[in-house]
Amino acid sequence: MSTSDVQQAEADEEAVGWEAVRDLPPSAKLVAKVLEYNETLTQSQLAEETLLPPRTVRYALNRLEEADVVASRFSFADARKRIYTLRIE
Repeated sequence: MSTSDVQQAEADEEAVGWEAVRDLPPSAKLVAKVLEYNETLTQSQLAEETLLPPRTVRYALNRLEEADVVASRFSFADARKRIYTLRIE
């Protein structure tokens, strides 16, 4: 596989990922964009960055997880919190 083939495959993968976000609510799109710029954030950090209510952020994250574009894991610093990461590059 040549370098241009690899770059095209990555571009296609990114387009498919963002395509999954296209039909989601505006709050989910905003959360996805904030994660794109910040890499990993907790739900409370997302609420602070987006200025959305925590309940709306929770709903947006659920929709993004259903679309398989956001991954979450437990925080090592505080196991009560989850850290969210965008899976689209």
